[in-house]
Order: sequence, then structure tokens, then C-alpha cells
Amino acid sequence: MPEKKKRRFYLTSVLSNRCPRCREGKVFDKDSAYQKNSSHMHKHCPVCGQPTEIEVGFYYGTGYVSYALSIAVLTASFVAWKVLIGVTFSIDDNRIFYWMGFAFLLLFILQPVLMRLSRVLWLSWFVKYDPEWEKHPIAKPERIVPEQMNNW
Repeated sequence: MPEKKKRRFYLTSVLSNRCPRCREGKVFDKDSAYQKNSSHMHKHCPVCGQPTEIEVGFYYGTGYVSYALSIAVLTASFVAWKVLIGVTFSIDDNRIFYWMGFAFLLLFILQPVLMRLSRVLWLSWFVKYDPEWEKHPIAKPERIVPEQMNNW
């Protein structure tokens, strides 16, 4: 009887930094976002061979994704702070500044995680999931100039 493969869902594959095509291979060399050189990505998925660099400068758009994730973190931390501590806006109350310090520290600590998450999200929006990736060839990148790779 053929072995049934475990199917990963989109959210779990993105949060675990998996390849969007096969949802099995790891996109980054290191497992932890807090190790040295943790932003270094495999050139191809170790499982299905999907290139992670689709075109020159492909990951420039991750700045927008990272910005949106940062705003989401700030909003969630503000709501949590408001519910737990009760921030008010008045001249006599300085608690809003404590939240601002907390939010800055939180974003500083989460920066490596948000960067990796934004790259995997960006890649997953351009590479379609293929549950039968073994049977289908990899789509050839259209705008790859090997001489210009990593030239930024």
C-alpha cells in the first residue's frame, strides 16, 4: 500500500518556513531566527528543487509585507496593553509612553522572525502549491539573469 504523505496547511507551512510548492522543504538554512546568518536561504528547496530566488531583486517587496506585519504586532500589543493596563490619553498620564517603549522593544526582539515570515509569505504568493509536485516540472523563472544574481 502506498505511503500517504502528510499534508501541511498553508498557515502551518508559512509559520514553519516551508517551501510553498511542496510545503515540505525548509526555505532557510537555519531553523532558528536568532542564530548567526539566520536570513540565509537555500537557493533551491531541498525537497522539490523550487528556486527561492525567482528573479533579480525579488525580495524587495518583502519590505511592504514586513511593514504590515509590524503594524499588526503594534496594534495587537496596543489592544493588549489597553485591556490589561488601561492606556488613557491625557496630560497627567504617561502610560502611553510605557507602551511605546514596550512596543519598540517588542519589534526589536521580533525583527528576525518578522523578516523571515515576510520572505516566506512573499514567496508563497508567487509560487503555487502543487500537491503532486513529483509529477510536474518546476516552472522555469522568466526573468533570471545569472550574472545579476546576488548583485544587490
